Amino acid sequence: MIDSIRKQYNDDFTELKYQQLINEISKWNDDRIDFRLAETPVFLDKITKENLLQAGDEVATFITSKQFVEKTQKSFSKTITPPNEPVICNCVVMDFAICKNDDNEIEPKLIELQGFPSLFGMEVFHDLAFKSIFSLPSSFSPYLNNYDTAMYLSHLKKIIQGDNDQHTILLEIKPYQQKTKVDFFCTQQLFQIPIVCLSEIFVVGNELFYTQFGNKKRIDRIYNRIVWDEIEKQSPEMKDKAKLLLLNLKIEWVTHPNHFYRISKYILPFLNSKAVPSAHFLTKLEALPNDLENYVLKPLFSYAGKGVKLNITSADIDAIQDPENWILQQKVKYAPLIKTPSGPATTEIRLFYFWDSLQEKYIATFNLARISKGQMIGVAFNEKEDWVGGSLAYFEK
Repeated sequence: MIDSIRKQYNDDFTELKYQQLINEISKWNDDRIDFRLAETPVFLDKITKENLLQAGDEVATFITSKQFVEKTQKSFSKTITPPNEPVICNCVVMDFAICKNDDNEIEPKLIELQGFPSLFGMEVFHDLAFKSIFSLPSSFSPYLNNYDTAMYLSHLKKIIQGDNDQHTILLEIKPYQQKTKVDFFCTQQLFQIPIVCLSEIFVVGNELFYTQFGNKKRIDRIYNRIVWDEIEKQSPEMKDKAKLLLLNLKIEWVTHPNHFYRISKYILPFLNSKAVPSAHFLTKLEALPNDLENYVLKPLFSYAGKGVKLNITSADIDAIQDPENWILQQKVKYAPLIKTPSGPATTEIRLFYFWDSLQEKYIATFNLARISKGQMIGVAFNEKEDWVGGSLAYFEK
């Protein structure tokens, strides 16, 4: 958004440097990357950074409020989930569209959020690759609140592995078939955490195990990458394995499956902030808005833009068979602020919030960005474009 920095970056850009960036990330993922990386970072000034942090802190205040648990209890009422939910969700991510208000000022708008890990490991290497290949301004950083790489990794290690010497695994359904598996490999590299498929676990007594190098290995802590809804789509054998996690086992969760439901689009109707577009549970709407064209229809627990309906009519709403699982959210207009050689692009910034047990609050630590030239942000909606895809935001210090 800073013209001089944008011009300098674009002038210095070459396709060779971009290919080097892809190669640098791909080496952690069997020499390929399964989603598109953008040709550029996003550069944001101090004011935009502070507005993002203020908006994120307002959302975090609700998550830590006394009313949070009560208001979100029904989010998983029709889902069977494991016991032993921790009081605190260790990590929260928030997606903010970068927009312009009526006074032509840049402002963030919350699109959605998750009580679920993101590309926490990969983005460390993404940052290192950008810095080693491109000339980036030294007065900008992808880290927030005075964090740097070492401080971030120390906090992330504590989030994932806990305070004690606990054996932690990264658990996923068919991990080597996931588009985000590059993050699994990066996390494994950073913290020596085994990547375990749900199909590999078994129970002895009230303890959970898997086999590592031919030896039975007890699991103390799960770095959970399973989107719980996805279990319903699996084979009977995989569903049976998931049922083991419903037992009262001696394990800790990061993050617990309940957090995926609690901290999601489900809480949008409860939030009161100028950074949060108005949102309504479909089941609680007494009448549809007269300006329906200014709203989007979203399934509560989908991710990566799945199921979102942009240009809706009353007929679309009437056709919804499970209205309890949908919200109507006011549209936001992404501002085409990123100048690229093939036309302007929009962006969405995902802030990584980690729980700080000493300060007893969520701290914004790092980020990722997604750049788009389509109606929606996700890579799947920009397949024919360039200068779009996954990226990082660099904030003015």
